[in-house]
Formats: sequence, C-alpha cells, structure tokens
Amino acid sequence: MQELSQAAEEQRISREFTFPGSAESIAAARDAVMEFVQPYCASELEETDILIALQEALANAVLHGCQNDPSKTVCCRVEVYSGAFTIIVRDPGPGFDVDAATQATEAGANFTTHGRGICLMRSLMDEVTYRNGGSELQLRKLRAVPSKVA
Repeated sequence: MQELSQAAEEQRISREFTFPGSAESIAAARDAVMEFVQPYCASELEETDILIALQEALANAVLHGCQNDPSKTVCCRVEVYSGAFTIIVRDPGPGFDVDAATQATEAGANFTTHGRGICLMRSLMDEVTYRNGGSELQLRKLRAVPSKVA
C-alpha cells in the first residue's frame, strides 16, 4: 500500500515553454503558462500567488538574464504534482549574487534598485531556490488541496 501512495505522490504532468528574451514577450509567456496552470489551482488566491511570482520571475529573466535581447531565449518548465506546483525559469545570463541582492530586503529596508522582487516571490511561494549562479530559478508552491494531477 505504501508503494501505491508513493507512486501517486510522484505522478505529475509537465510542460516546457520558451520565449524570446524581450520585455514585449513577458505578458504572452505569462498568460501561456497560467493557461496551463490555472485548471489545477484550488483557489483564486493560489492562482494569484503563482501569477505574481511567475510575472516577477519572467521579468527578472528577461531584464537581467537576457538584457531585454529578443535573440536570447528564456525557458520555463512547469510541473504539476498532486501536492505542489514547480516552476523552473532559466535564462542565458551570467547569474547574480542572490545573497547580496536580498540582504537589505530581508533586513526590512532595501534602498537598492534590485532585490525586492526576490522577497516578493519568497513571500508568495513555499520555496524559492536559485541554481547555476542565479541564472535558474525554481519556484515551488504547495497545492492548497492535494488532488489527482490528471
């Protein structure tokens, strides 16, 4: 019986999205991802949290990772598990020092022009993890009501 519940917990659906690294493509990319995610959201609040965090993640990838260059590509992979959503956003940029960008924000006063979005994503998602020097972001949101994926 334990094997069966582990198999159900590991069940997932996923989809990969790619779009040009220009500001003009952010809204369409966000809408495409949310069209995929929305049917699995248990509430409007859960959907809104994901929407806002996704918007920030995509904007950061375009503006900082791609330098608003449409010849560069942002990749976004969405995985829906029975108990959580995982969104991975990758850009071709060199990354950044995550600790330096968030240090003042977490202390409660950020007077820099960067870092506030990271704090916002962390407040909306259950996990925010950076990899590859900051050029890959993983957002994880626990689902309000675990249910079957498909």
